[in-house]
Amino acid sequence: MPAAPSDTAPMSAPAPVPHPLRTRSFRLLFTGRTLSLLGDAAIPAALAIAVWDATGSSSALALVLACAMVPKLLLLPVGGVVGDRFNARTVALTTDLVRCGTQLLVGAQLLSGAPSLWVIAAAEVLGGAAGAFSMPTGSPLVTGTVAPEALQRANAAMGIARSATRIGGPALAGTLILTAGAGWAFVLDAATFAISALLLLAVRVERVPIPRRSLRADLREGWQEVRSRDWYWTSLVGHGAWNGAAAVLMTLGPSIALGQLGGKGVWWALLQTGAVGLLLGSLLAHRVRPRRPVLTANLGLATYALPLLLLALPAPAPVTIAAYGIAQAGLGFLSPVWETAVQQAIPAHALARVTSYDWLLSLAAMPLGYVLAPLAASAWGPEVPLIAAAVVVGGCCLGTALVPGVRKFG
Repeated sequence: MPAAPSDTAPMSAPAPVPHPLRTRSFRLLFTGRTLSLLGDAAIPAALAIAVWDATGSSSALALVLACAMVPKLLLLPVGGVVGDRFNARTVALTTDLVRCGTQLLVGAQLLSGAPSLWVIAAAEVLGGAAGAFSMPTGSPLVTGTVAPEALQRANAAMGIARSATRIGGPALAGTLILTAGAGWAFVLDAATFAISALLLLAVRVERVPIPRRSLRADLREGWQEVRSRDWYWTSLVGHGAWNGAAAVLMTLGPSIALGQLGGKGVWWALLQTGAVGLLLGSLLAHRVRPRRPVLTANLGLATYALPLLLLALPAPAPVTIAAYGIAQAGLGFLSPVWETAVQQAIPAHALARVTSYDWLLSLAAMPLGYVLAPLAASAWGPEVPLIAAAVVVGGCCLGTALVPGVRKFG
């Protein structure tokens, strides 16, 4: 007779978890998000050229950008509530269709040869509002399509796609602008949103329904989830400081690069090195699982102080460019690690709302940096706001190491 199994017999090792891209629903989600990210990455350059060609006014471009940003900021918390109340797939699909329509409208305006600034601005308002509802669905879509133990690899795959499109998108935009016209970049972006919506139709997303309550109650519950976790809200302060500092660098960096470091080629090299660093950081996050993920990611984000200080000196161009690549690698590493930590720690029924507050603080800090940097530079010189931004971002990100929840998370 076969021997009875022994209590001391070695247990079999757990089956390895397949890569999330082998899961049909995540693969479809990944493909659609990558395509729409590529289309979106081509838009900033195309929009700037198109509005300038149509109006010859920097104020007109500022108006269009504000039309996209303001409704996004105002509606993000509501978008978080909607993302938790309803199926994230349905919300994302709907917003993809809305953004497809708005980008197609802008493209048609530009291709007509007589674009209306107000039609473009109205389209950007609708697109910004749709973005407020789309952005909080990112985490619920990932958690609803992959196993919990595969979350970091899934988030890293998304981060790699995001980084790669930041490299390829501007090149694609330049090709379209020079060969076919800026309007076709918007038509392409509209097509990517349409394809993404079609792919979402075939995606299955698990969700945790929440009871129907007032909008105020849902917003209050989401905010309570943020406030009750010291590791979360203190990290958000660091993330907001990073976005404000990034706005300072993007505002003042070009003039220093052009005037003191060697010209346009230096600024282009800095941006491209940053894009490569972002990609390498995402690739690292795919491989490495730190024991203290939130602490490690925040310390990596603090490296953004380096290029700010080096620009303030200014240091030699190769040193500054290398520092910016390292800083962007820190960002590339943080995004998947942070998203995984949040997805694992926040209850599924509140994930979209909590994520919306993260986006809100991050996006709100950037306009502040854009406004304050030139004002401070005109009053005291560019060195002062660059050093101040370095101190703030370094202090806020490194300061999270003093928070018990940040040190213990893992």
